Amino acid sequence: MSSQTPASPRMTANRVQSKKGKEKIVCLTAYDYFSATFADAAGVDVILVGDSLGNVIQGHSSTLPVTLDQMVYHTEIVARAAKRALVVADMPFGSYQVSTSQAVDSAIQLMRAGAGAVKLEGPYYSEVQAILKAGIPVMAHIGMTPQSVHALGGFKVQGKTESDGERLLLELRALQESGAFAVVLELIPSELSERLTRETLMATIGIGAGVGCDGQIQVFHDLLGITPHHLKHAKRYGEIGQAMQDAIAAYVGEVKSASFPTKDNSF
Repeated sequence: MSSQTPASPRMTANRVQSKKGKEKIVCLTAYDYFSATFADAAGVDVILVGDSLGNVIQGHSSTLPVTLDQMVYHTEIVARAAKRALVVADMPFGSYQVSTSQAVDSAIQLMRAGAGAVKLEGPYYSEVQAILKAGIPVMAHIGMTPQSVHALGGFKVQGKTESDGERLLLELRALQESGAFAVVLELIPSELSERLTRETLMATIGIGAGVGCDGQIQVFHDLLGITPHHLKHAKRYGEIGQAMQDAIAAYVGEVKSASFPTKDNSF
């Protein structure tokens, strides 16, 4: 009999939703094979191939320039690394807003690239239904929806007023009725997020939404301290960025001083 511990079964949308109220769901963004390998090995439940790559990888001020082709490319890379985690691919701006048929076509491309589910932002109920009808699980996203940054007047906390909170509750209920298995709650007051979590059968995934959500999501680079900015909703569990800069600076110094390469590094 083998003494090896059997590998954990791959996460699915159903398995993620079944954790609601029983076990916290851990989600992390990843944009490449390197980061996805570390995230998967660490035991995260969901790896999101986020369109936030527009900010983090491409250097844009928003996610709006990210294209569907770019999301397909990054999804393919992440999917090769993920052995256990559910890979969820963001549907970028302009890939589902035109029509339900466009939304389904875009979702199919992301699934063919290796995703196990897709995520879209906002109250696109018929699009969620159409994608689900095609056999594709959908994660929703309400609150601060980055693709609507201009309409929202910037990256601001949502749901601070009673009327805004009721609007989010109505969106939540409609998305559940549409068939989404989970929903990201972004930049929503903690008390409201707790209420939204109680009011839905969907798994709620918070970012800047308090501990009362069913799970949490963070950006790989924020988590490790690779990005230079410090965000209120992101805890830095390491300062890898500074360590990287120090290592590169040491390399620069040794090359210039001719102390690298040594005989050990030469043939």
